[in-house]
Amino acid sequence: MTAKTVAKPSHREVNGSAEISLNDVARSYAGRNGQVQALDGLSLHVGAGEVVAVVGPSGCGKSTLLELVCGLQSPDRGTVSAGPAVLMPQRDLLLPWACALDNAALPLRIAGMGRDQARDQARPLFEALGLEGFERSRPDELSGGMRQRVAFVRTLMSGKPILALDEPFAGLDALTRQDAQAWLVDALTAQPRTVLLVTHDVEEAVVLADRVVVLSPRPGHQIAALPIALQRPRKRTDPALVALREEALIALGVDR
Repeated sequence: MTAKTVAKPSHREVNGSAEISLNDVARSYAGRNGQVQALDGLSLHVGAGEVVAVVGPSGCGKSTLLELVCGLQSPDRGTVSAGPAVLMPQRDLLLPWACALDNAALPLRIAGMGRDQARDQARPLFEALGLEGFERSRPDELSGGMRQRVAFVRTLMSGKPILALDEPFAGLDALTRQDAQAWLVDALTAQPRTVLLVTHDVEEAVVLADRVVVLSPRPGHQIAALPIALQRPRKRTDPALVALREEALIALGVDR
């Protein structure tokens, strides 16, 4: 019997680029009932400045993928190569005692910048994202959508070229979520970044992304990739967008 050759896991390469590359990645973790295989054989490339949305059933390793890209986990097998990346988790995690502007400027303060200078750096983004006038508000004085905008400004203030967004709008109602998606499009037009977006909302994926990647049930690996060559902003009633949404749902195995 021929022995199976298993690739050694590589160290994560941080080379300053804005690209993401995963090759034959596997990752497991300890669960209540033993080891859980989250990802197995996942290969994915995201080009500089590209917005890629990842969809898949619950538990297929989407959040694990983001943590691998951000260097918060290491693969058991395969290679992960990415430039500097910052993770925006599903919860906004704003500091309740700090005003919105200080929450947004937190990465600059951690890096050693003075408070006034950090505030001056963050303030223009408040104007750009419709938060002007709420700089001094505490998180509990803001709506859910506004809190997410503050969290996104904080993510941008990290200065990282890669944004890993984990269900950033999951806790919002339908109308607020659509508004949040619209301002994200505007924000990425003004502040272009490479984006890896995890979402359970297939419509959100086709509205926002340049490409939608569909993962299999656990252990996750890529089963489809749908390029989206539609200009932004995109109309949800556009027949081409509706067709892409249906194609993604079919790839997910959703019976329409």
